[in-house]
Amino acid sequence: MLEFPKVSWEDVGGQAEVKKQLIEAIQWPQICPDAFRRIGIRPPRGLLMIGPPGCSKTLMARAAASEAKLNFLAVKGPELFSKWVGESEKAVKSLFAKARANAPAIIFFDEIDGLAITRGQDGDGTSVADRVLSQLLVEMDGLDQRVAVTVIAATNRPDKIDHALLRPGRFDRLLDVQPPNEADRKDIFCIHMRSMPCSSDVCKEELARLTEGYTGADIKLICREAAIAALEESLEAVEVSTAHFKIGIGRVQPSNIQFYQELAAQFRRLVDSKANRDE
Repeated sequence: MLEFPKVSWEDVGGQAEVKKQLIEAIQWPQICPDAFRRIGIRPPRGLLMIGPPGCSKTLMARAAASEAKLNFLAVKGPELFSKWVGESEKAVKSLFAKARANAPAIIFFDEIDGLAITRGQDGDGTSVADRVLSQLLVEMDGLDQRVAVTVIAATNRPDKIDHALLRPGRFDRLLDVQPPNEADRKDIFCIHMRSMPCSSDVCKEELARLTEGYTGADIKLICREAAIAALEESLEAVEVSTAHFKIGIGRVQPSNIQFYQELAAQFRRLVDSKANRDE
């Protein structure tokens, strides 16, 4: 479905480095296309966000499209599969044709590991997944930046994706989306507490310290559970206190993300502006 997301960068807590790279790849070509022509390069054709579940990958893709005022086509990988021969490849072709017709646009593949799985796993090399991936490779190779279509994808299982799709020229940038640090967690609490009446004893810095290892999705659930705890205490409650937030933290266990972090480290090809400073 073609849409125009109403999400801003203020709705995304933390992730400053990933935001910066999305702005460079998505917004800069729209704001100053002459700069890219003058310097003799083209903007990235595709960006792949790799990271644990619940770390705002989908939200950042929507925010990038919204801030750059681009049309947005979102699709979950398995949605393109059909039991009819040729229909899946046709769906991929139609998706890119629709994006070109509505350019400038972003095609967003959520959970792309469900679509671009490694070829040849069925033994005969003629499975529907193989044909869909081949069509996807053809379409991405045919993307000329003059038509202003950018592909963004998100995954937490890069090991399931065919390596032909990961090479530069298709996905030029692999963005490593890390779990939020303490400052990021404070920002996320601020976002989810905007419409929540909180008592004066609530300290966002303290909540951020107490939630080491929690993802953005975990923090969202903590805020919900804190509000529920306040209502359990009294249906007439008008504010949420620190005690309620501590109850929420006790009810929510941090997501087990170590496996996904180790996986992302194996596929890291991050363009990091801090790399030279670290050296």
